[in-house]
Amino acid sequence: MSEQQPDQPTLTPQPNRILAEPATVENCARDFAAGADVRQTMAQQDARGRS
Repeated sequence: MSEQQPDQPTLTPQPNRILAEPATVENCARDFAAGADVRQTMAQQDARGRS
């Protein structure tokens, strides 16, 4: 049988990888490069919507 949900949510903060990683130029450049395919897909979808 499933466990019963508590009445109140846990208020303990959870670790956050984004906040734990320092915002260095190298990290920002890596994140920007990793998102290139997403930006390209969004641009293609946007261009189709404007046609």
